[in-house]
Amino acid sequence: MTAARALLLALLPLFAGCQSLFSASTPPLPAGERLQGALTLHDGQLQLRPCSSLPPLKVSDATAAGDLKEATSALLDDGNPQLFADVRGALDLQQTTLAVSRVYRLQGEGPGCADANFPRLIVRASGHEPGWSVMINREGLLLERQGEPAVALPYLEEQLPEGRLAFSSEANQQQLQLWLTPQRCQDSASGALSHLRAQLRLDDGRLLRGCAYYGGARND
Repeated sequence: MTAARALLLALLPLFAGCQSLFSASTPPLPAGERLQGALTLHDGQLQLRPCSSLPPLKVSDATAAGDLKEATSALLDDGNPQLFADVRGALDLQQTTLAVSRVYRLQGEGPGCADANFPRLIVRASGHEPGWSVMINREGLLLERQGEPAVALPYLEEQLPEGRLAFSSEANQQQLQLWLTPQRCQDSASGALSHLRAQLRLDDGRLLRGCAYYGGARND
C-alpha cells in the first residue's frame, strides 16, 4: 500500500455519520457460515483450508447454479496452484464438510487471507479499460482510477428492488454513482469470479463496468 493510499484510508473516519437511506430494520442474517480460505481440487474433491483455525473442509456444491467445481477447475487450469475462496454454506465440523450455498468470490491472485482491509470492508468494486476501483467501509469510500489521484469521499447508500444497491456521492467537486446487481461476474483480466455486477458513473458521464463483492463488514 502506498503512503498516499494509506493516508486516504486513515482519513475515511472523518466522514462518519454521512451515510443515509439505510433500512431502519435489521435484515435477517443469511443462513450458514461465511468462510474464507484456500480452495483446491484433488481427484474431483474440492477442499477448503480456512483462514481461521478450522480444520480443512471437504466442500460440496449446494449453489443454485451448481457449477462451483467447474468454475474452480477452469481457474486452476489457468496456472493457479490454489484459489482464494470467499463462500457461505452449511458447516458440519463433525464431518468436516461445507455445503457451499453462496460464492462471494473465487480468485487466483491477490492478498487472500492476508487482506487486512477485509474485516471492515463493506464492498469492493473494480473494472478495467480504464482501470478503476471503489472500496467502501462504514466511514466512507475510496475511489481509485488509472492515472488519477485517489479520492476519499462520503457516500449515501440506497436499497433498490431485487437485492440491488446504489452508492452515490457529491462532494469535493466529485460526483459518483455506483450500482450493484446480484449477478455472477467474471473479471475480464484475471478471470476472478464474484457475485455482483458493478456499474460506475462519474461526473464526466462515462459509465464504467466491472465486478464487485461484499466485504467482511456486510453479512448479506
